[in-house]
Amino acid sequence: MKKIGLALAMVLLTGLAVHAQRYCVIDSKYILEKLPEYTSAQKQLDAISEGWQREVDGKMQGIDQMYKSYQAERPMLSEDARKKREDEIVTKEKDAKALQKKYFGYEGEVFKKRQSLVKPIQDKVYNAVQKYAQNRGYDMVYDKAGGITIFYADPKLDKSDDIVKLIPGVK
Repeated sequence: MKKIGLALAMVLLTGLAVHAQRYCVIDSKYILEKLPEYTSAQKQLDAISEGWQREVDGKMQGIDQMYKSYQAERPMLSEDARKKREDEIVTKEKDAKALQKKYFGYEGEVFKKRQSLVKPIQDKVYNAVQKYAQNRGYDMVYDKAGGITIFYADPKLDKSDDIVKLIPGVK
């Protein structure tokens, strides 16, 4: 009986401790989209990416043309000439894939550019959220735009507009 009473008291105290925690919900995507410098950085990143993609696509089209030409001429080529053309196509294809990886691969040029353009803006938002949480006494801040799934969030808990107001240069 004593164990049941102790367990009940622990459950009650844990419930009170959890209830005492204060939290709010923000939408970091919404906040970022309110920042003109983020929109500008995103447009710049998109333009750079499109240019690099066109470059990679151009190389791939050139390889495709080489292959079609090779297929048409293959019956007339000697074994050595065929081998040479196949090697040339394979080499060009490897070069194009290496270029694609350089631009778009893990920690490629797009990743590096995003880090240099967007990370300082994200840090600014993080600092504003941290300041807001500390000033208002929040224990936790949930981001409904991130990987955390929130099935329901009371709109009055969304403090995104308050965070936007704390960031210098935002209307």
